[in-house]
Amino acid sequence: MQKTEQRTAENEVNVAQGFFGIQDLSRYLGIKTGTLYVMVEERSIPHYRVGKLIRFKRSEIDEWMEGNRKECVDPERVDRKVLGPVRKPKIDIDRLVRKAIDGARGQGYTTSHGKPDQVKGLRKEAKNGTL
Repeated sequence: MQKTEQRTAENEVNVAQGFFGIQDLSRYLGIKTGTLYVMVEERSIPHYRVGKLIRFKRSEIDEWMEGNRKECVDPERVDRKVLGPVRKPKIDIDRLVRKAIDGARGQGYTTSHGKPDQVKGLRKEAKNGTL
């Protein structure tokens, strides 16, 4: 019981001086202690080492939290941003139909190209049309 009371008294002194231990910061931020240890190891959270002890300054933690703040996003703005490039201009149906018809007419029989089903180079023909 004495050790627990002593630790509690030490934690209160540290918190009063503006420093948190791992347990105190865990409660303050609502983060598991294991996550805090990982963040300390990755040096992604401001901290101090005193021997094997890890301490966090409250003012630095508050600044760090403000720096990690994410802005709320308006869903309608996001929709416009995401869907903007996807939206295409209105298509003129008449122009598409005319283009398709002209393309189909161009592929039909023309005297300069011969019959469309005739493949050149498969057979040799003599001048009189016989093989």
